[in-house]
This record gives sequence, structure tokens and C-alpha cells, in this order.
Amino acid sequence: MNEHVYCVIMAGGAGTRFWPKSRRSKPKQFLDIFGTGKSFLRLTYERFARTVPASNFIVVTNANYRDHVLEHLPEIQPSQVLCEPVGRNTAPCICYAAYSLLQRDPEARMIVTPSDHIILKEETFREITEQLLEFVSDHEVLMTVGITPTRPETGYGYIQKSDNNEISRVKCFTEKPNIELARTFVQCGEFFWNSGIFIWKVKDIVAAIEKHLPEHHSLFSSIIGDYGTEREENAIKHIFSVCRAVSIDYGVMEKADNVFVRCGDFGWSDVGTWGSLYQLSRKDEYANVKPASGCFTYGTRNCIVSLPKDKIAVISGLKDYIIADTDDVLMICPREEEQDIRKYIDEVKFNLGDKYI
Repeated sequence: MNEHVYCVIMAGGAGTRFWPKSRRSKPKQFLDIFGTGKSFLRLTYERFARTVPASNFIVVTNANYRDHVLEHLPEIQPSQVLCEPVGRNTAPCICYAAYSLLQRDPEARMIVTPSDHIILKEETFREITEQLLEFVSDHEVLMTVGITPTRPETGYGYIQKSDNNEISRVKCFTEKPNIELARTFVQCGEFFWNSGIFIWKVKDIVAAIEKHLPEHHSLFSSIIGDYGTEREENAIKHIFSVCRAVSIDYGVMEKADNVFVRCGDFGWSDVGTWGSLYQLSRKDEYANVKPASGCFTYGTRNCIVSLPKDKIAVISGLKDYIIADTDDVLMICPREEEQDIRKYIDEVKFNLGDKYI
């Protein structure tokens, strides 16, 4: 392991698209969605633990989730958890980690990863990761990892390569296209899903932030002497109260001219929705995804069923539905209306407050 290699895990999301299983008090990165006995966050840590020393992990999360992080990752110290007072999208999250790390180790190379992805071909992915760590050590580049698309997906961003080299300069980024454009991208062969996984030297991402997000650079560099001290918490509270919410893709990656991509097929999914969980999960003879026991279905097809432990369900006559039950909330909706979950949450919150959110 290289002492200058770090892994930054972004773990601050609320996971609303997995409601009611995922709640504000315990979002999906802390849940064992697949029944493996490990949360998404734990799986993410173990994915990189062969490459990165335990002392070099940094988790950026909401201040309310600090204890959850330490519970799921007992190998790390409290100082390795950076707490955002409020979510401001991925650019401020990455700024916090990068400027903090710049003070600690100016020679650092950073892997930046979401906390809620699934990767089935772990060894292939590890080889790619180590290849890219070597590449960025010798080049002033911002690396992103692309995924070979398997379908015209409208829920992902796309990256267009400029050539057929294994590591290629990025021609352009396209955010979440409509279905017609997504079909064109897949047929073209030059476009790949944007995984949201990045690798770069800390000084290269800081230089890019200074150039393309100068207001963020000004804020986060102004407290460079406060990182790792008792002054950090108050300084970060002030910065997050005034900094603009923006994604790293829009704020930096779409504008920089030194962005490269390494594409591959290693069984990736961001498992961002009930629909993506359905696609990844094992199905019964009627294409239902349901618990191994306790769920009895009759005339029911193409459904996904999630139940609390030890709860029994009898479901008859449903086709293409999501049935998600928890101790205090039951949601039943057509799979094709999954995008309305945000509307359901807003309605519940308006009528009953935050208790069930």
C-alpha cells in the first residue's frame, strides 16, 4: 500500500428515492439492502481496503450521520469523518476533503467514490483503480471511471470518449438524456455511463477548483490553517452557510480540459432506485423480487417486495408494482411511477411532519 493514496467516501446523501426503507435518520448507505449482512458503506470501504490503508480513508457525511459512520467503519478514527453541517452537492463535499488533505499531505492521490454503489467484479475494478492511480501520479489529469452501458438509461449521466485508447481524453459530458438520445448514445459506442468515481492528485483537483470554482477555492483555502484543529467545525459551518451548491461534474469536470476517462465493465450499479435494485436482484419464476421466506404471492408478476424481518405478506393479483413495508410506513405503487416517490414524501411531510420521512 502507498502511504500517499487516500480514499474519500461521499456518504452524506438522504437516499430519498429508496423511501420508505431509507429514512432521513438512517439513509440507504447505512442499510443492508441486499441482505448480505453488510451496509453499502461497509461494502464500499472493503472494496478499497486492499489498496488504501485504514488510516487514509476519509468519509464526508452529514453531521447527523457521524455516529453511523463510526459504527459501520470501526477501523477509522473520528478525525477521519468530515461532517458537513448541510448538504451542498458534490463540489463542496470534495472541496472539504481536498483542501483538508492538501494541508495533511500535499503529495496525496485521491480516490473519490460514492458510498452506495455495487460492483460485482471486485478484482477487475481493483486492477483498474491501481492502474489509474499510477496514471495520475505521472500526469496532471482528472480521471473519471466510465461504465460500458448495457441499456439506454435516462437516469445516468454520459461521458463521450475522444478516441479508442484504453485511457482517453473526455470529449464531453451529457447529463441524464431523454430516452431517444440515450438510445443514440448506446448505439454510437462512444458514450459511457458516468460512475461518479474519480481519481486525481490532490494538487491537481485543487488547481482545477481554483480555476473553475474560484469562489469555492477562496472559501476553502481561507481556512487552510484550521483543518484538523478545534477551529475547523465553526469554520466549516460558516463556509457551508454561504457556499453555492453545485456538483463537481457541472462545476469542474465539464469545464476542465484535462479530464480523462477509463471505461470498463465490472458489474457496476449505483442502486439509486427501487427499479435499479429490481434489475440487480435475483427473481423468482414469475420475475418477482421478494424475501426468501414469509412472502406468499398469487397471480403476481414483475414486482419487488421489501418487508421487515419476521413479517408475513400475502400478495395477490399485482403486476409491475413496488411493495415496500417498514414498521411504520407501507408504500404500494406501480414500478413505472417510481419517479413520484418524491411527491409521496412531500405529501406525507406536509400532512404529518418529519416523523415518517
